[in-house]
Amino acid sequence: MTSTSKSNPSISILLVEDDEAILEIQASILTAKYPDVMHYTAANGRLGLDLFKTHTPDIVISDINMPEMCGVQMSNKIRAIKPDTKFIALTGKDSDEILFEFDHIIAKPVVFEDLFAAIEKCLGRI
Repeated sequence: MTSTSKSNPSISILLVEDDEAILEIQASILTAKYPDVMHYTAANGRLGLDLFKTHTPDIVISDINMPEMCGVQMSNKIRAIKPDTKFIALTGKDSDEILFEFDHIIAKPVVFEDLFAAIEKCLGRI
């Protein structure tokens, strides 16, 4: 789990992904694209939930299939804490069965233009 930020960010993003290489790449790209946002990363849903409880980020970007706690379970627990949290799911699953859980669903492999568009929509609603 890592965090990076510029001076006093007002928005924060939590990225949760169990594949370490993908997590590092996505975190690097998001940090470069959104340098004035506080970024947190977690390697599974349980760690993501723990980080959320500590930092209450505005946007959570999460894989769905992860060890220890899946993205759907994590999102339900987070919504119980902060219902207005924005969620973006990154998944290879059929999106119809998880559509109601998330604000946006991005199919894997991730097209970053689609992810950026989803983030921008979330930022517009914060």
